[in-house]
Amino acid sequence: MILHIDMDAFFASIEQAVNPRLKGKPLIVGSRNSKLHTVVCAASYEAKALGIDSGMASDEAFNLCPNLEFVVADQGKYIWTSEQIFELLKVYSFEVAYASIDEFQMDIAEARNLQTLAQTIQKQIQETFKITASIGIAKNSTLAKLASKLNKPNGIAILTPANLEETLAVVPVKKLCGVGEKTAVLLELLGIKTCLDLYQKSAQFLEQNLGQNGLNFYLSLHSTDHFDPNQKEQEIKSVSHSYTLPRLSENTGFIKAWLRLLSEMVARRLREKNLVAKTVHLCLSGPEMAHFGAQKTYQEPTNDGYEVYLRSLKIMLKKDQKLPKIRALGITCSNLFSASYPPLFNEDKRREALVKAVDSINTKQGDWTIYPAVIILANKANRLKI
Repeated sequence: MILHIDMDAFFASIEQAVNPRLKGKPLIVGSRNSKLHTVVCAASYEAKALGIDSGMASDEAFNLCPNLEFVVADQGKYIWTSEQIFELLKVYSFEVAYASIDEFQMDIAEARNLQTLAQTIQKQIQETFKITASIGIAKNSTLAKLASKLNKPNGIAILTPANLEETLAVVPVKKLCGVGEKTAVLLELLGIKTCLDLYQKSAQFLEQNLGQNGLNFYLSLHSTDHFDPNQKEQEIKSVSHSYTLPRLSENTGFIKAWLRLLSEMVARRLREKNLVAKTVHLCLSGPEMAHFGAQKTYQEPTNDGYEVYLRSLKIMLKKDQKLPKIRALGITCSNLFSASYPPLFNEDKRREALVKAVDSINTKQGDWTIYPAVIILANKANRLKI
């Protein structure tokens, strides 16, 4: 069984926890200071109830609710909280992994009382961070992620053989991870309207009508996932981070900001493991592009977040002159080597010293005390064409 933890309105909830004045009020988190000329990075549940959500233009949000509270995004704060939650989850005797910055998964194959475990985790997160999480439990990652969304916020859903089909029968197929607007229309033409409809289709039917994407749906719904607790550090093949946006976005600055953030998270993990990577893989998905994945291998390996970001941008530049609407994105670094050789050139030495200094300060003062300003300011470039 896989336990999937999905933080509720993560960024907005953190801001409400830090500033009690904001609790219970409609709140949006913007990507830059100009509150009427930015993009909503996150919205509180009070704002969501008014039709406001991530990816919406902030002026549109204020038109819906003139009394909205506004806070500028503090990515360092969110990353730090994410990593602290991860450390908290490691205390349990189960394998734990990131699913994204605000989602985590645990392999709980040996767990006995699933409801009690989920409630204990929820309570500990709420007491420690003053924010809530929704939890889904199922036989694989796809179904567990789906289950975590069924009773939001602060809910628990457990899919078992006894209730699986009954539950899936009332969940629209578009709620399943990987089903975009165009895919949902195509599935409906095939008579597939609910998650149960998709679950009951054969692998042959899905492959014949949807190709590899259909086969992937079948495998993700019917597989039995587990983590490998015996995987050793030196056997790691890749390091990755991904994020699914709550809403489609074609805002270049918003997407670049997330690429920068994911690049920093991947690079930080590489440095922690004393690894460097030669290959950067960029993954983008959205209704206009289905699933785009491309990679490039460089002669010089790196574990510098800025360099990983630049390399991912080069891959994205080759995709198209105009970026289509994006729903999910991810960065993977592979072709890994031990970081055992010092840099040869002065500029590389200077950059390595800078990165080490930042890591040292963050270690002493708290993770993400210092972080790249471009994570917040990237939206200033949102009118530029890629």
